[in-house]
Amino acid sequence: MQIESLKVFCDLCESESFTKAAQINNVTQSAVSQQISSLERAFKSLLIERSKKQFRLSREGQALYDYSKQIIKTYETLINQMQELKNVISGTIQVATIYSIGLHDLPQYLKKYMKTYPTVNVRVEYRGAVQVYEDVLSNSVDIGLIAYPVKDIRLEIVPLRKEQLVLICHPQHPFAKQKGIKLKALAGQNFISFEPDTPTRKVLDKMFKEVGVKVKHVMEFDNVETVKRAVEIDAGISIVPLSTVIQERDKQTLSTVAIEDGQLFRPIAAIYKKNRELTPAMKQFLNVLKGGV
Repeated sequence: MQIESLKVFCDLCESESFTKAAQINNVTQSAVSQQISSLERAFKSLLIERSKKQFRLSREGQALYDYSKQIIKTYETLINQMQELKNVISGTIQVATIYSIGLHDLPQYLKKYMKTYPTVNVRVEYRGAVQVYEDVLSNSVDIGLIAYPVKDIRLEIVPLRKEQLVLICHPQHPFAKQKGIKLKALAGQNFISFEPDTPTRKVLDKMFKEVGVKVKHVMEFDNVETVKRAVEIDAGISIVPLSTVIQERDKQTLSTVAIEDGQLFRPIAAIYKKNRELTPAMKQFLNVLKGGV
């Protein structure tokens, strides 16, 4: 019996999916099944009640899970301690990020990190906000990058920075000539929105409601890139983080206008599962994301 088999078993218990457990450990679904069967033979016990439609551990399976978590945590602490004693920063980090952060905020920090720690392999996946949380909680990734972090007792939240929100419009739109604009001026305007379940959309909807403004949601998208493309063809206006439209503003394919109702900011943060043993590589990655060396 090996540590790897216990880890696969724990990942299966937490994800409740043979497919996800296989993805987390970079093995086939068949390999997961084989390792679980091997554990059952070793302990001469049924660990998972397969006859149930819902994933459920037997009493023996629950006991194995509880003790395996302790064993794995101790083992990971040992590995990390050995690396720190040798001053070694290496390994693989799996990151899930929402599109806007992954495309516009992360690259500069990732470049800096890879230059400082070239032996670390950072794998980045672009996901919707809901999926980022799910990936972190299921151990599919090590670290998630999200906006407007939601408190969860199962997660650790590392605040990174705040991004200014600005109004964007076509260069020929009447708003483009203004240096600043009040939210009430947006009443009745065709608005290119994020989908209703995205954090930024929820914040904007609340903000419009507070000032008594109703806009016309003519299009809804799940990422900032398609929002920008719709504004570029003058389908409507929108509000997005300034960092995501620097290139378009410089090329004059979009105009940005400051919002005068107090500066509006979008907080972004890194998240990871609570009680997770962070490797030296992960610790330094978070340090770089916070602006450290």
